[in-house]
Amino acid sequence: MSGHSKWATIKRQKGKTDAARANVFTKIGRELAVAVKSGGSDPNNNPRLRDVIAKARAANMPNDNITRSIKKASGEESNVVYDAITYEGYGNGGVAVIVETLTDNKNRTAAAVRHIFDKCGGSLGTTNCVSYMFESKGVVTIAKQQGDDDEEIMMLALEMGADDFDSSETEYYISAAPSALAVVRDGLEKAGRTIISSEVQQVPASTVDVDADTEAKIRRMLDMFDEDDDVQNVYHNANLPEDDDDED
Repeated sequence: MSGHSKWATIKRQKGKTDAARANVFTKIGRELAVAVKSGGSDPNNNPRLRDVIAKARAANMPNDNITRSIKKASGEESNVVYDAITYEGYGNGGVAVIVETLTDNKNRTAAAVRHIFDKCGGSLGTTNCVSYMFESKGVVTIAKQQGDDDEEIMMLALEMGADDFDSSETEYYISAAPSALAVVRDGLEKAGRTIISSEVQQVPASTVDVDADTEAKIRRMLDMFDEDDDVQNVYHNANLPEDDDDED
C-alpha cells in the first residue's frame, strides 16, 4: 500500500488551516445549493446532496451551517443561480491543470482564473486542451476502523463494483466508474463504513516530475485557486511531494 492516496495527492485538499475554513464553508455552501436545486432538500432521495453533506461534515462544517444552507437553497428567497464552468490550462512547466468552478458571474470568474494562471507562469487554455490527459473517476473515501484488514476491505469494495483501491494510515480510497459511484458508496454505507467523501474526480493518466522552481510556482497557483470562492476543485498532473505545512 502506498503511504498516501494517489487521488488525494492529485486533488487539491482544502480547509486545512483555520484561516481557510470560512472559505471552504462558502464553497461547500454553493455545492449544497446546487445539489438542492437539482434534486430536492431530502438527502435520502438526493444522492448528490448526501455526498455534499458528507463532504461538509468531513470539513468540520457545523450542522447548523449545513441545515441553514439547505433551507436557504430550498426556500423561495433563494434566487441565486450558480453555473458549473470548467477551465483548462497549463501551469508553469507545462503542467496540465483543470479548474472546476461554481459561479454566479461568469465574467468575474473567467478573469480571475486567467489572472491566476498568468500570475504563476502558466496560461489559460481552450476547452479540451488537457482534459484528454485525465479520466473521470468516482472516488469514495472511508475511515479506517480498528481491526480492519486491508485485503478484506479491498475485496468488499471490488464486490460492490469498485475498480481500484488505495489507502493511507487513516483512510481507504476506493475508485469506480462515475456511473457506479452511488452503488459503491451506498453499499459501503450499508456495510457500516463511515463515508468521509464521495465525489467524481479527474485523475491524470500519468504524472510529471517537476523541479523545485516549478513546484513552488505550482503550489502558489494552487493556493491562489484555493482562495477564490468560485473555484471548487483543482486537478493537475504534477508529481508534488507531500508537504507537512498543509496539515493542521
